[in-house]
Amino acid sequence: MQYPAEFIKAIPKADLHLHLDGSLRVSSLIDMARRADIELPSYTEEGLFEKVFKSHYNNLGEYLNGFQYTCAVLRDLENLEQAAYELAIDNQQEGVNYIEVRFAPQLLMNPANGVTFDTIMRVVNDGLSRAKNEYNRQTDVINGDKPPFHYGIINCAMRMFGKKGFSPYYTQLFQQLRDFEPMQVIRTAAMELVRASVRMRDEEGLPIVGLDIAGQEIGYPARQFKDIYEYAHENFLLKTAHAGEAYGAESIFEALTQCHADRLGHGYSLFSPGMIEDADIKDPQAYSEKLASYIADQRIAIEVCLTSNLQTNPAIGDIKQHNFKHMLEHRLATVICTDNRLVSRTTVSNEYQLAVDNFDIPLQRLKDIVAYGFKKNFYAGAYTEKRDYTKQNLAYFDKLAAQYGLNQD
Repeated sequence: MQYPAEFIKAIPKADLHLHLDGSLRVSSLIDMARRADIELPSYTEEGLFEKVFKSHYNNLGEYLNGFQYTCAVLRDLENLEQAAYELAIDNQQEGVNYIEVRFAPQLLMNPANGVTFDTIMRVVNDGLSRAKNEYNRQTDVINGDKPPFHYGIINCAMRMFGKKGFSPYYTQLFQQLRDFEPMQVIRTAAMELVRASVRMRDEEGLPIVGLDIAGQEIGYPARQFKDIYEYAHENFLLKTAHAGEAYGAESIFEALTQCHADRLGHGYSLFSPGMIEDADIKDPQAYSEKLASYIADQRIAIEVCLTSNLQTNPAIGDIKQHNFKHMLEHRLATVICTDNRLVSRTTVSNEYQLAVDNFDIPLQRLKDIVAYGFKKNFYAGAYTEKRDYTKQNLAYFDKLAAQYGLNQD
């Protein structure tokens, strides 16, 4: 079914897989770099799009190259607050009413300058809160003519990080724990992160709603972070995990069984049994089918990032070959997300348009996908508030569908 681009832009949407450090405005990145005296490969938008933030990448490493620049500028607190504010504004302008902004605070911390976890979290929240308050003071929001804007923050632990990386925090931690194995250092950092997240949520009321684990999947299985996720689980901090982005379905299985994941980031390999490497799995096809059935039955949502997957896994080729088609066929709970608005050069509306233009998504199914973004998010308030907010957004979807003459039968 074809939908007008104006309709796709107007409908209420949620982005649940949205990296702050991958979603800056390119114009702002240039200004921030100059302000913080950070060297860039180019100081024009055209130059950065040509050299760093490309339309197509050859591999995941090339895709991740730009983060060295975005993280560098975000260590300046003024830049960080601006980036959070602008990210919320950019989403509001395309009908996105709810976002969960994720990032790794430890990549931005600089203990030598007194920039701690607490500082980073307050600054990010200040930017998001400012944008939220401005939006929700609009007359049509106050009158109930359109839904308000809300957000949550997801903190990312890193699966791995080198001793000579560009993070002052990790550099210092490796120095302090120089006699430890690298994975022990990474796990120590992850536990510090989850404990600090729970503390600031409980003591300061910051909307830190979830824990994620990001970084290289291959060689760094989720089970190594089981105790970190158990701490989150025991303290009512919800959990997502990058799983099945660049490794087989066994990575997804571990995220669910070892880390109590409430959602799955990417989940692409669920329907690619050929990506399974575990020799103990004798029938990869049957394994994938059983795992997919379990995920569907438990209504575990998958954060689908179409453009990002095409860029980090060029072997997919045509968008129509993306495993999203199998997710739809198996009736999985899917939420369309951007991953990185700058690095992938996309928006939520673009991702929805890509989906509806290439897959069979009738209006009711489109509404279901929209609904999952609100039903499966990690809303910071009470469940009853989240439920009312979801109903408000779905009623607004129906209103827009009627305005555009779209029939839900």
